[in-house]
Amino acid sequence: MFFFLLNLALSDLGSICTTVPKAMHNSLWDTRDISYTGCATQLFFFLFFISAEFCLLTVMCYDRYMSICKPLHYGTLLGSRACAQMAAAAWASGFLNAVMLTANTFSLPLCYGNALGQFFCEIPHILKLACSHSNLRVLVHMTVSSLLALACFVFIVISYVQIFRAVLRVPLEQGRHKAFSTCLPHLGVISLFLITGTFSHLKPSSMSSPSLDLALSVLYSVVPLALNPLIYSLRNQELKAAGQSLGQSSFILLRTRP
Repeated sequence: MFFFLLNLALSDLGSICTTVPKAMHNSLWDTRDISYTGCATQLFFFLFFISAEFCLLTVMCYDRYMSICKPLHYGTLLGSRACAQMAAAAWASGFLNAVMLTANTFSLPLCYGNALGQFFCEIPHILKLACSHSNLRVLVHMTVSSLLALACFVFIVISYVQIFRAVLRVPLEQGRHKAFSTCLPHLGVISLFLITGTFSHLKPSSMSSPSLDLALSVLYSVVPLALNPLIYSLRNQELKAAGQSLGQSSFILLRTRP
């Protein structure tokens, strides 16, 4: 699990560093310029890290399923070699998806200017600038990618159903609470990531608006990546105690301040 957490942290960091620093730079310097090459590079790395992220989350769900439901077979089926191969497959899948989507997107001729209504280069907003008759293959690829992501999500949900069934048979209430407190937030973040990301890329143009597009982009490209470290670090009881202690001390300071 810690090996996959390292890979997940790298994908989270890469995704955040691809979009947020440029958005902060544009905000601080009051500029909205980005080069054509810079936009293509940003889109490629964002797709690479975000695709690898979802693949890693799927692999981590399988790892958790094996450790809880089939602990006696865990060491045999998920040794260090198998874990390295699954992580490599996740990164390779993300790379392949990013290459194909980026190449198809930037091979389209632009007919409607060069102004993107978003804080980073995102496929739906690039397609709005492309000639309407030429973006069919990108839409087909996005639909196929979304269906594959949905299949991974179904696999995750089925795995969690099996995990919850196994956890409910645990006689100790503390053990059940620990498992649910870890699995439910993880499932919630995955659901938020998939639903908002899919809706952002496949929603009809009639439903598009600047505020809705911005909210959806933040919900799938920033919020889940920021929540992942919190979900996994709060499993540590010392961090929980430190957070509660800090909250209590802050509450006392606020109450006693004249």
